Amino acid sequence: MLGFTPFKKHANKFNYIPRYYDPEKEAREQRRAELRGERCEDANREYRPGQYIRTQREARAARREREQEGGRSHILKMAAGAVLVLLIIYLLYPKLAEVFVNINRPRQMQVEQTGGFDPYAPITIVPNDYEE
Repeated sequence: MLGFTPFKKHANKFNYIPRYYDPEKEAREQRRAELRGERCEDANREYRPGQYIRTQREARAARREREQEGGRSHILKMAAGAVLVLLIIYLLYPKLAEVFVNINRPRQMQVEQTGGFDPYAPITIVPNDYEE
């Protein structure tokens, strides 16, 4: 009666490892079945000739369609980006070029180019000479 007690906290546990059970092999077989296009509900069905070929072909066609769609959207995004960059260059380049060209010119030459108005020139006050 060694170790026998009627008040057990848990049941006896056994460290049983099945002799022929290989979890890696089972996972490998399940993965192969998935790649062949088999499903759990297909396990009880009878094999039809060409069944695996059809499922692989359909999966491959669906994958290619997704890849092509992704490629199309990538090309559209690149084209839109190129148009946006060209538009920015078209609108901003003349102004930026003018700024960089006018940096080294004296202020008077810049005023003459813009039409004679210098917003930074001092204001001259002229007395009112006309009579009422």
